[in-house]
Amino acid sequence: MSIPIPNSLKPPKSLLRLVGRAIADFRMIGAGDRILLGVSGGKDSLSLLQILRHLRTYAPVRFDLAVLTVDPEVPGFDPRSLKDYYDTLGIPWHYEQQPLMEQAREHMDGDSFCAYCSRMKRGIMYRICREQGYNVLALGQHLDDLAESLLMSLFHGGQLRTMKAHYTNQEGDVRVIRPLVYCRERQTADYAVRAGLPVIPDSCPACFSMPTRREHMKVLLAREEAGHGHLFANILHAIRPIMTEGGLPEPGWPQTAAPGLDTAAG
Repeated sequence: MSIPIPNSLKPPKSLLRLVGRAIADFRMIGAGDRILLGVSGGKDSLSLLQILRHLRTYAPVRFDLAVLTVDPEVPGFDPRSLKDYYDTLGIPWHYEQQPLMEQAREHMDGDSFCAYCSRMKRGIMYRICREQGYNVLALGQHLDDLAESLLMSLFHGGQLRTMKAHYTNQEGDVRVIRPLVYCRERQTADYAVRAGLPVIPDSCPACFSMPTRREHMKVLLAREEAGHGHLFANILHAIRPIMTEGGLPEPGWPQTAAPGLDTAAG
């Protein structure tokens, strides 16, 4: 069922242009793709949900869109209200609960909780993609995230790395896309406020107990951008080769997709 998008929820043209250009530049979406969007309840993933939902109304190719929210069952974080929100949008949704903090205490070995949680969530997302027949996993990281990851890799890992815009997972059965890679965090934040998106505040105690390296990089970048207005444009220009390192996969279904799987857009 396709529910009309109210004007109050329509993303600004600035965001639509940037996402549309990223999708085209990195060949993210092909005809018949079934896309599962990971929605944490934050401003970025909720903004991306509305952007992809809007793009479906006029995109040159047809694709399916559904959402998945993983509830890590940490104190103070309750994304269950998103279920009703997805129903009002007429978007198919999946909801998975897993006590990631308890599991981290038992199984985490030399990792931060955030890294462990991220890895476990990604595994859940891949599993749902396979079980439900989605060939594309969409994630909500933006240009600020890519810049922070670059500095973390340089400073703490001694490597020139950042998040990729579009790649195929190690098993070769799910393509991962990041349509917000040209967008700034302040753009999704402004849109989320203007549209009244039901943002779930981040209240993970593991994140608040100790300032993270990523938060330190965010502050560093903000300080540098205050004196150099073209900072993020320059960073984007510099990291484009490593955003596509290894080459871009072709849009459409991977060779390992299950035979006979129905890919018709809904």
